[in-house]
Amino acid sequence: MTIRWGEKRYYSLDYYIKQTYGEKLYKISLDGGMTCPNRDGTLGRRGCIFCSTGGSGDFASNRRLSITEQIEQGKSQVAKKHSGVSYIAYFQAYTNTYAPVSYLREVFTEAIHHPDIKILDIATRPDCLGSDIIELLDELNQIKPVWVELGLQTIHPKTARFIRRGYELPIFEQAVQMLRAIHIPVIVHTILGLPGESTKDILDTVHYLNTQDIQGVKFQLLHILKDTDLADYYNDHPFSLPDMEEYFSLIGQCLCHLRPDIVIHRLTGDGPKSLLIAPLWTGNKRQVLNNLQAYLKTHDIWQGKEL
Repeated sequence: MTIRWGEKRYYSLDYYIKQTYGEKLYKISLDGGMTCPNRDGTLGRRGCIFCSTGGSGDFASNRRLSITEQIEQGKSQVAKKHSGVSYIAYFQAYTNTYAPVSYLREVFTEAIHHPDIKILDIATRPDCLGSDIIELLDELNQIKPVWVELGLQTIHPKTARFIRRGYELPIFEQAVQMLRAIHIPVIVHTILGLPGESTKDILDTVHYLNTQDIQGVKFQLLHILKDTDLADYYNDHPFSLPDMEEYFSLIGQCLCHLRPDIVIHRLTGDGPKSLLIAPLWTGNKRQVLNNLQAYLKTHDIWQGKEL
């Protein structure tokens, strides 16, 4: 039996939000002024190999502004394409639980009490969730829904070392267990196209996610951005990246193998055009997504469909 999610062939974030909250919510990317243990010398100083100087928050607001000012600026920027009045506060740049809990309480509370914010969404590392932070997240989750996004990228140790992830798989599993114990949804980031990983390796990561108590996933095609260590590696050791059709085939396989109750928060990504080295075809996100929807229909692909 095939599950229906509106017009989509997968459990999209848009569908989940409209079914759960009765309206469309637009995500505003915020910069809470954090850093990362992979940048401040705790684990390293150059970040993950693919990470830009913006700490994966290249679309986030200016950290010199207050959280309220960032939210208002974000609302103004999306006013032409979002007619609603409700938003998700997305702390995106760097590691957003990597600070004293007193500081985290200040910035998260400012965001969650904004009248137009319906969800607090926090991107972080699994190894940056101490018991005091879990207690804070539990408190915040009593005010408004809190989501936590964890950067896993891959389950394979060799690849994890190559990208300088900096933690072992049991740390991720422990983080998921702690967050689910306080009823916080977990969204997991994965990267497709990492050097040395085959389609089987990628599907092994998907199968692993099916065994975890997670509620969402972000699939990200590997982007090579200027001024990253990955860009230097790509220049010295060129490796192939999927073209559009190859990526659609890979995403289709991932969807078919993924549990149908897991919400898809992203199927690709759009790195800043000013920084993007490869793959250049990802630059037009709207066209890519339209072509992807057509591909899924043409090939009769559904999330969770038995192959």
